[in-house]
Amino acid sequence: MEWLEQLLAPENLLALLGVVVTLGGLSYERLIPGRKRIGFRVQMDTLIDDSAEDGQLHQRLGMLENTPDLAGASLVLLRIENDGFRSIDADDYITAPATNHRGLTATFPNRTVRDVAVTEPSHPDLLRHLPQRGTPENPGLVCAGNEISLPRVPLNKGDHFKLLVLLTGAGTDKPPHVGGRIKEGRIRNNEKFRRPSNRVLGLIGSLLALLLFQSFSSQLWQDDPPPRGCAAGTLTVVGSTAFSPVARDLGKAYESDCRGATVEVRAEGSGRGTGTLREAGEAAKSGFPSYLAFSDGPDGEGDARLKEHLVALSVFTMVVNKDVPLPDLSLRDLRELYAGRITNWKQLPGGPDIPVRLVSRDAKSGTRGVFEDRVLGGNEISRTSDNCRTPNFAKDTAVRCELDSTQEVLKTVARTPGAIGYAELRSAEEGAAGGDVRLPRLDGRVASIETVRTRTYPFWEPEYAYTYTRPPANSLTSKFLDYLAGDTGRNVIEKHGHLPCSVPENQRACQAG
Repeated sequence: MEWLEQLLAPENLLALLGVVVTLGGLSYERLIPGRKRIGFRVQMDTLIDDSAEDGQLHQRLGMLENTPDLAGASLVLLRIENDGFRSIDADDYITAPATNHRGLTATFPNRTVRDVAVTEPSHPDLLRHLPQRGTPENPGLVCAGNEISLPRVPLNKGDHFKLLVLLTGAGTDKPPHVGGRIKEGRIRNNEKFRRPSNRVLGLIGSLLALLLFQSFSSQLWQDDPPPRGCAAGTLTVVGSTAFSPVARDLGKAYESDCRGATVEVRAEGSGRGTGTLREAGEAAKSGFPSYLAFSDGPDGEGDARLKEHLVALSVFTMVVNKDVPLPDLSLRDLRELYAGRITNWKQLPGGPDIPVRLVSRDAKSGTRGVFEDRVLGGNEISRTSDNCRTPNFAKDTAVRCELDSTQEVLKTVARTPGAIGYAELRSAEEGAAGGDVRLPRLDGRVASIETVRTRTYPFWEPEYAYTYTRPPANSLTSKFLDYLAGDTGRNVIEKHGHLPCSVPENQRACQAG
């Protein structure tokens, strides 16, 4: 089946498509509009007298010497044919009641018909329908002024006849014309169709365009080097679950722009991400792994092999279950809650009588590190619950559980009465839009990019990308970092509610962090 594979090759399919389109257009040109069609064309139109007004001299026929009324005479040979794909019966001619005998009318502008004869019929029976001297039932050819009326002549497919017409007058500058109407068809001047119609020319142009496109597209399907700013291969992105929506969207954008590149995102937490990067680097035979780790805050652990790249400022927020209607929490309240000294929401002004459930991240989470550093100013209490609803031991008065990801925190807070947790802002906003969680202010300040830029909101952290040593300039890791700092990267970062540090107006805020 090698021939079939060659036929189905993209470049061959384009060529085949062009042929099909052109043949289809030609078929339409010939078949669809003219299933019944009468065509005509002028095969001769010549002066036979020297009295023409165009200044040209013509030798006068001897037969005209004694016929002064034929001054300026000319002869026209007019071919009329059924060049459609169906036969035409006498009933197919559409005529007015007063001219029921008339099928077609040949008109010779600015001239006078002096005589006419039928010549070269495709078969003798046609002459029976075209008598020069007719009867009331079959008038035959009727000449009047500049017109010849033809009877309703049945024409089988391919039938034809010619009219040899003697004319006088100075109208040779305007060609003869045949008019009339037939059912399910048309009458046309075949002289105009000796050259391709605009439709056919358009289709031929389309075919040429397809063939030109084939020559360019065949190069695209070849294994050419990737575009500038791109590198082929597979990049594995690990680390922060809070920043993973950015990593996934950016990976898809890079794959779309850079053919041959694959970006795999495995969000596992900031601490685990840098650990995975370190292990991959130590195992890489080339000395440089195609890995990138995102971390909420610095997490290089003093390892000189992990190179830090400042990417963005990430905004975080507190989230509470919808049954906790408190619009504002102070830093002092949060510290009391996470120290286990407030165990029921009714202990706060306006709080409902519901036990407090603290939903936290595990010790490897960068988000937890940010929360403890910037909000609590110390460590959270130890984990006391596995199900986030009840303590594991009766002696524990506070309920605090630990989860692996931002999404797990949001889901657990949404379905657990009295629950409170913390998460990256944009993911939390999506949960709040569904009505399952609330986002309380901190000390009266709303979580936003603007309040982080002005340093009036406390819960934020620089987002870092880590590589194992300095990536080579032509590596996929290096190209992806450049892409992250470019226009697409900035747009994706802002879309997810972070402050991109590659934007000049944000650099002061990023460096101050």
